[in-house]
Amino acid sequence: IVRLSPLGVFGFISWLVGTQGFDLLRSLGMLVVSVVLACLVQYAIFGLLILVFARVSPLPFYRKMVEPQTLAFSTSSSKATLTTAMRVLHERLGVSKGSTNFVLPLGASINMDGTAIYLGICAMFTAQATGMVLEWPHYLTLILTCTVASIGAAGIPSGSLIFMGMVLSSVGLPIETIGIIIGID
Repeated sequence: IVRLSPLGVFGFISWLVGTQGFDLLRSLGMLVVSVVLACLVQYAIFGLLILVFARVSPLPFYRKMVEPQTLAFSTSSSKATLTTAMRVLHERLGVSKGSTNFVLPLGASINMDGTAIYLGICAMFTAQATGMVLEWPHYLTLILTCTVASIGAAGIPSGSLIFMGMVLSSVGLPIETIGIIIGID
């Protein structure tokens, strides 16, 4: 299945482009760019929080955390990096084993900001693709459902797709559009 997945995704995207046109491919590309930019902004905000609350430069922290961050990026899973992050926090940053053993598993379970960002951006993409105008109550509902979904999402690659239907239906968006998003997910 893993070896055939790229062929299946290619066939699905080819069919979508063949039936919907190249504009869909451009829109999906913009979706990818939006998610990457949003995650970079999140990364910068975390650096700012380290600077403000810990009163230390975030650059040494980022340098010492390259190994777990690279693993998280390459696996698309925060839970897959848990043991590596625990080791690095204890050995390179000097965080006690007790704190590391409590905070990191808890954070890996309930602090899935990337999932919340991804779900929110995909919902806005779906709204734009279907021509639905989102109002403030829709945005508040999206914030709530994306947050709840990110807490409940599995720490596996594409685990957020399970909750995408809940997020989309919470504001009246068609869940059928998940089929378009799966191609880039």
